[in-house]
Amino acid sequence: MQIKLIVIGKTNTPFVKEGFEEYQKRLKHYVNFTYAELPDVKKQNTHEQLKKAEGERLLQQVNTSDKLVLLDEKGKMFRSVEFAKQIEKWQIQSVPSVVFAVGGAFGFSEEVYRRADMKISLSPMTFSHQMIRLLFIEQLYRAFTIIKGEKYHHE
Repeated sequence: MQIKLIVIGKTNTPFVKEGFEEYQKRLKHYVNFTYAELPDVKKQNTHEQLKKAEGERLLQQVNTSDKLVLLDEKGKMFRSVEFAKQIEKWQIQSVPSVVFAVGGAFGFSEEVYRRADMKISLSPMTFSHQMIRLLFIEQLYRAFTIIKGEKYHHE
C-alpha cells in the first residue's frame, strides 16, 4: 500500500520541518510514503473562491483509484489503536493507495468533500496547518508500530 499526504501551504517553522523529516525517515521502514506541499492560493476574492482553487489543485493530485481521506475537524475521531486497525483493514483489503489531505486555512471545497471517501479528525481542538502535518505523521508512524507489535505505543 502507498500512503500520500497532501497539504496546502508550506511551513518554514524549523521544529515542524525537522520533526516531520524525522518521522518521514522512520516511516520508510513500514510503507511507501510520499508527501506533497501545494502552494497557497493567494489571489482570490472570497473564501469560497479560495477553497475552490485549492480544491482543484488538490484533486489534480488524486487518482480515481485512490482512497481520499480528509483531515477535517468534522471527521471521525480515532484512538491510536483504532487508527492502526483502520490502516490494517485497508492493507487487508489491498487498497493500493490512500491519500490523506490537509486543506487550507478555510477548509475544503464542496468538490473535495464530494470526492472524499472518509473524513477523520485528530482532535476536537483546532491546530495550525503547519502543526497538523507533524501531528498526523507521528500518528501514522505510531499506527504502523502498533500494527507490527513494536514498543513505541504503550497501552
